[in-house]
Amino acid sequence: MTHDAWTVAPEPFDSPDAVALWRECYTNMSDSWYLLKENRRTDPDELEREIAADRGTDFVPPEGALVIARHEGAAAGMAGVRLLDDSRAELKRVFLRPEFRGRGGAELIVRAAEDEARRLGARRMVLETRSDFVAARALYERLGYDEIEPYTFTPYSEHWYGKEL
Repeated sequence: MTHDAWTVAPEPFDSPDAVALWRECYTNMSDSWYLLKENRRTDPDELEREIAADRGTDFVPPEGALVIARHEGAAAGMAGVRLLDDSRAELKRVFLRPEFRGRGGAELIVRAAEDEARRLGARRMVLETRSDFVAARALYERLGYDEIEPYTFTPYSEHWYGKEL
């Protein structure tokens, strides 16, 4: 998928850009949680353990995919998709580096992830997010996602969305 200065395409979960984006994504999510709940950043040892424990192996065909967005060639963001069952895919790791926000890239990333979910055979996309991710929730709603009943139960999940593909 291309749009002016943007390109979004599947890439291996362990490519150098995918690994760097995952580190930034996880750090951002974790730090914002701890700053909100405990007024501190993530403990560095915990950060390394969690990043190593979730490398992204769910985002490998034929059950998953990872897309990387590039702006004028620079790795700018990503999103992962993994099949949950025969009809549903889950959107994960939606992240856009701060310096690329406000340029239309987030919508392109989600739409490319939806295309990958369809390619994997999914007819519905679901996702979970948190209350403090206000911009992400607004994006999902703008793209036609509706709030749904919880399908996961973790302390980090506060809102669940779904969309027919």
